[in-house]
Amino acid sequence: MEEQEKKGFVVRDRRKIVLDETDKGEKVEETAGPSGGQPPSGATVAEEGGGTQGEATRDGEKASRAYPHVTFSTFVFSLSSSALVHLGEVPDPSTQKLEKDLPLAKQIIDTLAMLQEKTKGNLDKDEEQLLQTVLYDLRLRFVKQSGS
Repeated sequence: MEEQEKKGFVVRDRRKIVLDETDKGEKVEETAGPSGGQPPSGATVAEEGGGTQGEATRDGEKASRAYPHVTFSTFVFSLSSSALVHLGEVPDPSTQKLEKDLPLAKQIIDTLAMLQEKTKGNLDKDEEQLLQTVLYDLRLRFVKQSGS
């Protein structure tokens, strides 16, 4: 029993995902338990196109596709775009139709507000300004759409 407690555990990340060029050829970092185990040799991240790979296509096959680097700004813009779709201001990308779903738009706006609260003091000036501006704009649009 005491032998098992000393041993600990090792978590190995075997995903083949590269988020940007700096990851090319770097060793995969592993989390070790109390034993302080070393990662196995040859554990590297595969480089294929510089982005997240393996999006499923309509016919179920894997497609090789590079995605843009995710930053705080792109994350905020992504949420903002989703809110605009649900406010009926921008066509839904999948149907190309304007559709309103105000409760879902409100949820996204509330998510951005929560993000603003939780990141207070941890953002640079530009990120803080972006989040404040996006929230202000979305809140105004929501009030107009809801008629309140």
